[in-house]
Amino acid sequence: MERLYSMEPRKQGGFRACMFVFVLGALENIGFAANISTMYLYFHRGLFFSISASANTLTNFLGSTFLLTVVGGFISDTYLNRLHTCLFFGFLEILGLLMLTIQANTKNLQPDPDPCNNKQSCIHGGKAFMFYTSLCMLALGYGGVKGSIAALGADQFDRSDPEGAKGVASYFNYFQFSTTIGSLIGVTAVVWIALDKGWHWAFFTSLVTAFVGFVVLALGKPFYLFQPLATSPIVRISQVIIGAIRNRNLSLPENSDELYKGRDSCEERVVHTDQFRFLDKAAVPWPRRQVCTVTQVEEVKILLRMAPIFGSTIILNTCLAQLQTFSVLQGSIMEPHLATLNIPSPSIPVIPLLFMAIFLPLYEIFFIPFARKITGHPSGITQLQRVGIGLALSVLSMVIAGIVEVKRREQALADPEKPPISLFWLSFQYGVFGVADMFAMVGLMEFFYKEAPSGMRSLSTSLTLLSLSFGYFLSTAFVHIFNAVTKKITSDKQGWLQASDLDHSRLSYFYWFLAVLSAINFGNYLFWASWFNAAQKSDQDSKTSDFDPMEGGSGLLNQIDSRYERHRTTPHTGQLVVNGVLGEGGRLFRFPSFLGASKSIRNHFLSTYLLQTYDPSSLAL
Repeated sequence: MERLYSMEPRKQGGFRACMFVFVLGALENIGFAANISTMYLYFHRGLFFSISASANTLTNFLGSTFLLTVVGGFISDTYLNRLHTCLFFGFLEILGLLMLTIQANTKNLQPDPDPCNNKQSCIHGGKAFMFYTSLCMLALGYGGVKGSIAALGADQFDRSDPEGAKGVASYFNYFQFSTTIGSLIGVTAVVWIALDKGWHWAFFTSLVTAFVGFVVLALGKPFYLFQPLATSPIVRISQVIIGAIRNRNLSLPENSDELYKGRDSCEERVVHTDQFRFLDKAAVPWPRRQVCTVTQVEEVKILLRMAPIFGSTIILNTCLAQLQTFSVLQGSIMEPHLATLNIPSPSIPVIPLLFMAIFLPLYEIFFIPFARKITGHPSGITQLQRVGIGLALSVLSMVIAGIVEVKRREQALADPEKPPISLFWLSFQYGVFGVADMFAMVGLMEFFYKEAPSGMRSLSTSLTLLSLSFGYFLSTAFVHIFNAVTKKITSDKQGWLQASDLDHSRLSYFYWFLAVLSAINFGNYLFWASWFNAAQKSDQDSKTSDFDPMEGGSGLLNQIDSRYERHRTTPHTGQLVVNGVLGEGGRLFRFPSFLGASKSIRNHFLSTYLLQTYDPSSLAL
């Protein structure tokens, strides 16, 4: 059968709309990456925090930032569209950067270094209020933007179309590439500004680039497709949990068709699954009680299935926190020259960023098409396989970090007069982790977007960054626990990470502790990834067995019409879309769905051309 395509060119969506998102991703990340790299030194040298207080303040700030991505995702799914959410939180981000710039440039707003000896922090009163308020504003702004911007770009593709599915996979790679380019500029040019020209000029540069990025994002409004807002995810999830508890004494019907499916034709339906059957009680019809729909129940099941995958990536981000704190401190006391280049310690993250900037295009241009031919998967390999590769590489990165620290410390203690080892040695742990991050974080973001219910995609995508938040908070907890335990076995009653300098610390032991923990976590991830795939396969098998070929043309038409109703409510209205795949004699072909056409016209078309012979197992609407 000849394929029918839209004769009207699309004016919205696609990669043209994503270009505005990529520009913001690069410009906004210039300041974000620079601040991550320099804030540790700003806290320590500019505000006179102690070494451990500087590290904990930075990890707590980053943890709060990524925790607040959930707020941005929630608001963009429920109350504001993704564009307006980005612009609102962008305003808060710029306000926070402005306050940091003013404080860094005003001596009267900075603490006096004299009374700060042997204190964790000596910033108090109004100075402390301004400092922590600016950090809170910045964390809320960063979090809200990052919790909604990725989903805004992914919304520009129709995932029900094979080309759209490929577009989503490529989009996340290009989005990561754009943020990587911005980070490269941040950890080189802006870090140089901070160390050579002053902290206030670095914060001001971050402010300007972010402002330009948000202006560009706003200019792209005519090109964006906007998903319809959904009911609050928190409300929907709470209704299911409360309903299941309230109906706990009711018996489940033998046939799942007896569960309440709802009457809202505008809702994207989710097929019933047999997993977590206790939640199905929320959809059991009962007089004088509010009943949840099967779709509501299945949305909660989807989140429960994704939860172990989410939890398995937290340790990965705990390892990342070490590369942004202790490894930077290592670099500050190592030989900073690479050939003729003099690399300041805050610019050390340029090493993994260079690896990512090189490997991401190679991955997109060469690896994905090659793997796609073998696996048939739109992304080349599955998202879970990609995350698994990243977790395995993170173990190797921590092992290398421990070995390098042993070499650095031994040489420093053996001959203090001898020049320290080169900064080049850190490139191994940073390089391996850069590739790990490329695989794991992009794969995780695409996985959460792909698996999430349509009304929770921003919230679900923000889970990737929420994992970062928990990783940073866990890093702070591990440092405290590590010191609390080890100070009991040392003669000076000082923890292995509490010494005034790294040469008298045992940082290598901490790295190896994280390596062992990461290896255990990788085994845990393999178990849950296998469980997720087995559950998904079971659901697909049940869907296939539920299809009745004797149901006749009317049953098929009902299923097709249900998918038509779903497409009618998407942002692609007013265009001729090609959707649905039917099998005929083992051959796949497409049928057109004319949005706005009457049901009788569509049914006549289907009855005339499609319902003569078909293979029910190939129905994939």
